[in-house]
Amino acid sequence: MVTVSFPDRTWRDDVGPIEGITPVVWDPQASPPGEDVEVFVAPYMAPSDQIAVVADAPTVRLVQLLSAGADVALPVVPQDVAIANAKGVHDAATAELTVGLVLASQRGFDEFARAQAKGEWLPRHFRRGLADHRVLLLGYGSVGRAIAERLAPFEVSLTAVASRARDGDDLVDRVHGIDELAELVPEHDILLSVLPGTDATAGILDDALLAAMPDGALVCNVGRGNALVTEDALRHTGRLRFALDVTDPEPLPSDHPLWSEPGVIISPHTGGVTEAFRPRMVALLREQLRRVAAGDEPLNLVAR
Repeated sequence: MVTVSFPDRTWRDDVGPIEGITPVVWDPQASPPGEDVEVFVAPYMAPSDQIAVVADAPTVRLVQLLSAGADVALPVVPQDVAIANAKGVHDAATAELTVGLVLASQRGFDEFARAQAKGEWLPRHFRRGLADHRVLLLGYGSVGRAIAERLAPFEVSLTAVASRARDGDDLVDRVHGIDELAELVPEHDILLSVLPGTDATAGILDDALLAAMPDGALVCNVGRGNALVTEDALRHTGRLRFALDVTDPEPLPSDHPLWSEPGVIISPHTGGVTEAFRPRMVALLREQLRRVAAGDEPLNLVAR
């Protein structure tokens, strides 16, 4: 039998019984259970200190995250303990939010909301929309592809960029390498970042890159906040627009100037927070734990 800890009783009960698995509850903010836990299911969006507790549990051999990103876990999980993420679970919800943020900015929903609060009927004028615009998608993994699928009906011109160039698929003719980014940026009206949080991606959207974007272009970040250099973004507000589900720092302090800059829409890191999350995550956990109980290699292992 493999002992698996869940962050609370609701996760344990929703996953239900699985042959070969002994479920226990371990809230990482409380004392560890008496059992020798082998698989630690972390709370959703847990900070590093709530994952670091596995360093004091020598029997843990797998940390299962409920998020797609693993950046908070990598520095605190011992090297001999495997980490698995929730790849695929958040794709649809994050893609929905991405399209929603882009449409909100392109069509002026933020202006409409402010006007509604004042009972003001704004004059009509032509807005950017999505059709016939050039979109640069930075990050073409499972979330990036989900975004591409949802953008296809909007009749955009889509360019995908990943860490390395490769052949395209049914959605894009070619996937460009990150080394081509500087050349591609000036040719696009909208930049979407779904980059993970790594040393290689930190600060990639800096002053030089933002300066190369056309006037009025939109930067939408739904990946990790530190991909965009906040101080550099502030230098370009007014000329560029920003739609951000993630920020650096995060949470964004209430007195931060980014809140009140023109052309900026901010959502509170809510990309995966829809009703689709729970049943999809439960299904992944059940499959993952069946594999663990059978001695098979876990799904979605994070390379390090």
